[in-house]
Amino acid sequence: MAAPKLPQVLTANRLREGDVVYWNGSGWVADLQSARIYADKDDAAPALSAADDSVKARAVVNPYLFPVKADVRPIAPTEEREIIRAAGPSVRTDLGKQAKESFDVSI
Repeated sequence: MAAPKLPQVLTANRLREGDVVYWNGSGWVADLQSARIYADKDDAAPALSAADDSVKARAVVNPYLFPVKADVRPIAPTEEREIIRAAGPSVRTDLGKQAKESFDVSI
């Protein structure tokens, strides 16, 4: 039996700083909770096209979709790589977005 398809979020890395960013439907944002959620790859086709334009403009690199649990808040990545990327650098918790008091790493 095939696993059920999970909703997806489009991510990339901002070329200038290397920061993880997410597509919110009209541009790139740093907060996963502000990302637009797509039902599947077909639903995300316009976003993937916009991501290609962003790559050509040298704004981001390596855009791709990843699965999330969208029925919970905060939105939760389902893969370890994306959990780490959403949390920020793993070497020093006093730097990056995880250093902000409002950042919640519980998933």
